[in-house]
Amino acid sequence: MSEAQKVDDRPSAAPPAAGGVDGFFKISARGSTFGREIRGGFATFFTMAYILVLNPIILGSAKDKFGHHLDAVQLTTATALVAAVMTIIMGVGGNLPLALAAGLGLNAVVAFQIAPLMSWADAMGLIVLEGLLICVLVVTGLREAVMHAIPQAMKQAISVGIGLFIAFIGFVDAGFATRIPDAANTTVPVQLGGTGALAGWPILVFCLGVLLTIGLLARKVKGAILISIVTMTVVAVVINAAADVKSWGLTTPKVPDDILASPDFGLLGHFSLFGAFGETSAITVVLLVFTLILSDFFDTMGTVVGISAEAGLLDEEGKVPNLGRVLLIDGAAAVAGGAASASSSTSYIESAAGVGEGARTDFANLVTGGMFALALFLTPILTIVPLQAAAPALVAVGFLMMTQVKHIDWDKYEIAIPAFLTIAVMPFTYSITNGIGAGFLAYVLIKTVLGKAKEVHWLLWAASALFLVYFAIDPVEQLLGVK
Repeated sequence: MSEAQKVDDRPSAAPPAAGGVDGFFKISARGSTFGREIRGGFATFFTMAYILVLNPIILGSAKDKFGHHLDAVQLTTATALVAAVMTIIMGVGGNLPLALAAGLGLNAVVAFQIAPLMSWADAMGLIVLEGLLICVLVVTGLREAVMHAIPQAMKQAISVGIGLFIAFIGFVDAGFATRIPDAANTTVPVQLGGTGALAGWPILVFCLGVLLTIGLLARKVKGAILISIVTMTVVAVVINAAADVKSWGLTTPKVPDDILASPDFGLLGHFSLFGAFGETSAITVVLLVFTLILSDFFDTMGTVVGISAEAGLLDEEGKVPNLGRVLLIDGAAAVAGGAASASSSTSYIESAAGVGEGARTDFANLVTGGMFALALFLTPILTIVPLQAAAPALVAVGFLMMTQVKHIDWDKYEIAIPAFLTIAVMPFTYSITNGIGAGFLAYVLIKTVLGKAKEVHWLLWAASALFLVYFAIDPVEQLLGVK
């Protein structure tokens, strides 16, 4: 967010003392209003609502070692329930506008890497175990210490990288950019649209949504992102009813036949904490848990720093307020996700959409969590928002987060090169964790070759060593005889 916008979004004088709900949530103290928090909560929900469709598809499409599938209706219920409960807990306990839900990428690891080696109950038990170990790291202070050890410029680079990453997610989710199959023998990995050109009504909805969003942002219209999402959803519903649209992707914007749907809690509690050790080797289990922890650990770190920085909530030393509680709740979310068979739940970078709407406190989380709770019963009507209507918000938020790049000293190579790699690797590899890892390794290497190794915090050395194993996991597995 630009400095001008930040000034406009905050009072010029110290806010008056506030009591009651305002005081509890620190709404006025953080320069926000109830209106901004509510709009932000809705914006975050609508940019995250796709997980209610996508998580059941990813987990439901895979088979475990014994050929069993998970029920799609039960998965939808579990996904919505964990997102609702943990988002509200994060709000009340962490006082950050940071929503949580089943983690993309992590659910794919569970579905396609872990489940084929064991039963679903065993696989979800590993998720619970991963979450418990993360909580231990938080309680011992190690997780928070790692975050404090990161140089301020690297934190800014993480935020910028996430901005580009989230914008890229928006372009891909909307179908504006698509992957070119390897069989095409082309020289580039992605292309414009599905065929190298923009075509179809869904793409038109996305393009109009981007234009509407940036136009409203430029005019500094309150609720710009939410207005765009709602407006383009209505447009999409009209287009879908009037035109012959072959596919909108995961979500079709049409008025549902039934408004209410009964939740099915059948998957809750179906996990085996140590069952995996009886299905595969201990080395394999340890490596799987290590991969889950490392990905969850640094994805959350990047997300928390990025959201807090964009909301202007970092203190003078660049630290996140209530960080210990935030990280503990995030670890507990992983436990809850595994216990509910919804895969590991984690902090969502899409929360930046709410921040872009002005959300600064946990009150926005009550709105987002409340919407996920309603989704338990109102899934048919709440999931009509197509990705093409929600994705423009991600592109706009990408721009807002990108503005922090000006704070990085690009003339100082020992920080500029690691910052660049952090920023570039995130969107190019579609992973926050990969970007952070590349930046850490480059930072440690450059400090060393410049004779400044003593300036690197020992925790960064340890984290970089873990990332080295993470990036070299395939040869490590072969060396240990896992493959």
